Amino acid sequence: MSTRRPHIPNWKTVKLGEVTEIIKGGTPSRNVEKYFRGNIAWAIPSDITALASFLYINDTETHITEEALNNSAARLLPAGTVLLTSRATIGETAIATVPMATNQGFANFICKEKLLNVFLAYYLRYIKEKLNDLASGSTFKEVTKGTLLNIEIPFLPLEEQHAIAEALSDVDGLLNALEALIAKKRAIKQATMQQLLTGKTRLPGFSGEWETKRLGDIAHIKTGSKNNEDKNENGQYPFFVRSAIVERINTYCYDGEAILVPGEGGIESIFHYINGRFDYHQRVYMINRFSTDVCGKLVYYIMVLQFGSHAMQNTVKATVDSLRLPTFKNFSFSIPKDIAEQHAIASILSDMEAEITALEQRRDKTRAIKQGMMQQLLTGRVRLVKSRAVSERSRKLKVK
Repeated sequence: MSTRRPHIPNWKTVKLGEVTEIIKGGTPSRNVEKYFRGNIAWAIPSDITALASFLYINDTETHITEEALNNSAARLLPAGTVLLTSRATIGETAIATVPMATNQGFANFICKEKLLNVFLAYYLRYIKEKLNDLASGSTFKEVTKGTLLNIEIPFLPLEEQHAIAEALSDVDGLLNALEALIAKKRAIKQATMQQLLTGKTRLPGFSGEWETKRLGDIAHIKTGSKNNEDKNENGQYPFFVRSAIVERINTYCYDGEAILVPGEGGIESIFHYINGRFDYHQRVYMINRFSTDVCGKLVYYIMVLQFGSHAMQNTVKATVDSLRLPTFKNFSFSIPKDIAEQHAIASILSDMEAEITALEQRRDKTRAIKQGMMQQLLTGRVRLVKSRAVSERSRKLKVK
């Protein structure tokens, strides 16, 4: 369901201006360097966007002085203030756990006694799309203070606000735990690659020599023939373009094992491996038809670890960095002579990659569950706390 026009059935609503004090942020003069050598946290939008699913902000990258506060529109906000990015980047929300100020890209909400700050923060996240629709301006889109004052939100008993906030906070806790676990697993995988793909650590049972190979000598390399216009959202086959996102298409040009690398844009970080049918963009390089003495999957992991630095040293400088065929052909790397060791290393890294993928899928499913919960709880479709009238009727029935 779209969040453009939230439906709030059977709930009393109230305007934000009635239950909060809205305070805009401000920026001290950048010409006075000493203003930015203090110990007062001063938030900018990137501080909030970096939080991901975390609801609370404990510190900021930049700190200002009390003198800076006294000579600017910035105000020191109390802990518990709900921060909302309201200019350019719109709709990112967090709760300050310590007193802090913000720049002019924020509208900040100090909740009155009838409104729980955590409930407000979740509701603002829920109506993020609506906030963007309400923004106006030419150079920068902005949700004005006047517009925010008149936004209607559910006016619920504090007990119900607490129940909704607790339910959503529990899901956020799971999401944050998953994010931390994914980050840990990625770091372990990266360290393992550093050890196994350089020969610093050898797998039990293997001790043979390594040799240097040149990519152009052990594989066939060519670009595709398709354009972005050829993609089909519901296509039958993967379509590799100049992006980390794999599109879909209804044709395939190859059926087998291959590594796909964009020739421009993301040339340091985008690598795809596939064994099956696919098609690919005219500015994407396909590396396939590996010689019998190398494991293609291991070559993929070696490229992920080592090709980026080689590519950046050999790019064609144009509007964007781009690669030509010789850069791929001349890429040299070390690899075990024993094909069995190559497959063993590739298998270990594949298992680690599969574990991370499974965790990412679980995280994405949890995010979808949270979105569904927000749509149910913040629109009144599901009530976590019975109204006083219902509770009173239940009590009388029990007495009888």
